[in-house]
Amino acid sequence: MPTMLDSPFPLTASGGSDGTLPPTLPHNLEAEQALIGCLMFDNGAYERLYDGLQAQHFYEPFHQRLFSMIEEQIRVGHLAEPITMLDKFKNDQAFQDLGGIRYFADLVDRAPPAANANDYARVIYDLAIRRNLIRLGGEIAKSAATDNAAAREQIEVAEAQLFAMAEKGASSTGFVPFSEAVSTALQVAEEAFHRDGGLAGTATRLADLDKQIGGLHKSDLIILAGRPSMGKTALATNIAMNVARNYRYEPQPDGTRKTADGGVVAFYSLEMSADQLATRLLADASGVSGDRLRKGEIDMSEFARLKEAAMEIGASPLYIDDTGGISLAKLTARARRLKRTVGLDCIIVDYLQLVTVGEAGGAMNRVQEVSTITMGLKSLAKELAVPVIALSQLSRQVEQRDDKRPQLSDLRESGSIEQDADIVMFVYRESYYLGRAEPREGTEEHLKWQEDMDRVRGTAEVIIGKQRHGPIGTVRLSFDENVTRFGNLANPERYASYSNE
Repeated sequence: MPTMLDSPFPLTASGGSDGTLPPTLPHNLEAEQALIGCLMFDNGAYERLYDGLQAQHFYEPFHQRLFSMIEEQIRVGHLAEPITMLDKFKNDQAFQDLGGIRYFADLVDRAPPAANANDYARVIYDLAIRRNLIRLGGEIAKSAATDNAAAREQIEVAEAQLFAMAEKGASSTGFVPFSEAVSTALQVAEEAFHRDGGLAGTATRLADLDKQIGGLHKSDLIILAGRPSMGKTALATNIAMNVARNYRYEPQPDGTRKTADGGVVAFYSLEMSADQLATRLLADASGVSGDRLRKGEIDMSEFARLKEAAMEIGASPLYIDDTGGISLAKLTARARRLKRTVGLDCIIVDYLQLVTVGEAGGAMNRVQEVSTITMGLKSLAKELAVPVIALSQLSRQVEQRDDKRPQLSDLRESGSIEQDADIVMFVYRESYYLGRAEPREGTEEHLKWQEDMDRVRGTAEVIIGKQRHGPIGTVRLSFDENVTRFGNLANPERYASYSNE
C-alpha cells in the first residue's frame, strides 16, 4: 500500500488562492509527517517546538493520536521511537491502513534536520488556525441567518471568539533570557529617571499616593475597596480624569503612538450611567456642587463655568462603558478592541462584584466566580500591559468593630482578591462615621466630638493593605464632599525638605 510519503515535503497547503472556498480545509500532510519524523528521530527536538502547538492542530486524526503519544512518552522520560510507538499503535486500524511499522520507518528515514522542526510546527499551527477561522465564519453566517439575538450581541460574541482564537498560543512566550528581562527593567528605570517626579508608573496626580505606590504600574491589578459612601467611585473617577487630562504621546517612526504622559483610560461603570459619571466629573472640574447641579440650583456664572469645564475635559481620552452586569468575556473583548483601535493605558472597573462570568458561571458558587473574575482581570492587565483598577465592596463586619478602618480580611470573597491583586487599597473617611455619632449638644462629649470633627473634616485616608512591589502604609488626602474630589493635603514637611536642600 503506498504511503503518504511518496511525495516530497513541500510547505504548501491545499486549497485555492483565488479567495473561493477550498475543496478541502487547508492542511499540509507532508509538514505533519516531517515534524513527526523529526521527533521520532530526535526526541530532543520536542523541547524546541513552538509552545502553541497541540495534538488537535494536526489535520490527520492518526497524526493527532501519534503526536499526543510522543508528547506523553517524552514528558515521562521515555524514548519515543518507531519500536516503542509500534507497541502503542499495533491495534490501531488507521496505523495498519497507512502501512504499519513501514510507515514509521519511512517517517524517520525521510525526516528533515531537527533544526527545521519548529518551522514545520508553525506551518501546522497556522493551518489549524485557518481551518478554525473557516469553521467560525460558517458559524457566524449561520447565526446571523437564524439566530434571533440582536446583531450587536452577535458581533460581540463573534469578536470574543476571534480574540480567544488569537489568544491561544500567543500568550505563552516560554522562557525569557535573564539578559532580556534585565534590559526591560533597566529601560523602565531609565524612563522613570527622566520623567517628572521620578515615577516608574503612570501618575495619579495625588502626590502622596504616587510617592507610596510609585504610580500605576503596567500589568498590575489594583483593588480599591471600601464600604458604601467612603468615596471609592469618587477616587477612581478622580484618578481616571487625572490620567486622561494629562495624556501626551510621542509619534513613532512606524506611525504608532507612544504614551509619554498620562494615558487613554477605559472606565467600566457597572453601577452608574455614563451621564451620572460625567456629572461627577463636571462638578469636579468646574467646582460647582454636584448636588446643586443635579437639582438645577445653579446661577448663570456657575453654568458658564460648567460649559468651560465641559470644553476642557470633553476632549480627554476617557472612554466609559456603562453596560450593567457586563460579562468578563465582553469586558475583555472591548478592552482589546479599544487597545487596538485607539490605544489603552489604564482600565477601571466599578465594581468587581457586578462583573459576571457568563454562562460558565452557572455551576460556580460566588467565591469561584469572583476568583475567575480576578484571575481574568489580572490576565488582562498582563496581556495588554496596562494597570487595571478594580473597585470592590467590603463585608459588613467592618461596622461591628470600634475601629472601622478596613483590613484585608474585610474583603468580600477575600481569598482570591487578596491573592491575585498586586496592590490592595482601602478608602476610609473617619468623618463619615463620626458625623453619625453626634452627642447631645451642650455636653462635654459634644465638645470633644466637635474637636474630633474639626480634625478629620475634609480629609480621607487611603490605606495600602498590600503592595507586592513596596511597603504598606496610610496616605492622607483631602476630600471635598460637594464636588466629590480627592486632592493633595498641604504637607509642611514636604516643603521643609525642599528648603533644606
